[in-house]
Parts: sequence; structure tokens; C-alpha cells
Amino acid sequence: MIEIGLTYTATTDVSQEKSALAMGSGNLMVFATPALVALMENAAMMAVASSLPEGSTTVGGAINIQHTRPSGMGQEVSATARLVAVDGRKLSFELVAHDAWGVIGEGTHVRFIVDAERFMAKVK
Repeated sequence: MIEIGLTYTATTDVSQEKSALAMGSGNLMVFATPALVALMENAAMMAVASSLPEGSTTVGGAINIQHTRPSGMGQEVSATARLVAVDGRKLSFELVAHDAWGVIGEGTHVRFIVDAERFMAKVK
């Protein structure tokens, strides 16, 4: 049974590879929104990973975020995911991201529990 309230914080440094310029989401050397989304999804995945049945994993189904403030090169960014609802295989999370100066983004995320082997069998 997966318990509501599970949390995990994922952390990364803002590097050239994670910049908006490098990722193609903008033309400035700041933390890219796609990199923020990936960090938030990773936090949600990790929040429940140790509570899943053997052979199961989670996959992203929906994400809605607001990237509210830029983070510059070299800054550390963290994203925390908190499990707020469980509905069968559907897991709902609240997300918040920070850098040294405060909140840089917030949102919600839905993941689904899947059997990893059966899921990969569907990939063509």
C-alpha cells in the first residue's frame, strides 16, 4: 500500500547542458523549463519507488507547472514532490522547486503504476 504524504527532493546544478539555450526551449543561459520538468518528475518517481510492488515502476501521465523565476548557471536547484492522492494505479503529486533565492516553480503531476515488463512489451 502506498501511503499519501510520501516525499522526495531531487537536486541538480544548473549547467550548460540544462540551459534553455542548449535544450532549445529558449535562447538564454538560464535553467531550462524542460530541465525543471524532468527534475520534478524525477522527484515524484523517487518519492514512491521504494513502495512499489516487485517488477513495477511509475510512468508520467500529466504535468502542469509554472516556472516562475529564472536560475542562473552554477546555482543548485531542488524539486520536492509530495504524494497527495492515490486512486488505484493513479498517483497525484504536488510539486515545488527552489534555488538559493526561493521558489522558482510549482505544479502538479500524475503518474501511473505499471508493470515494467508488460509496459515495455507494448513499445514498438
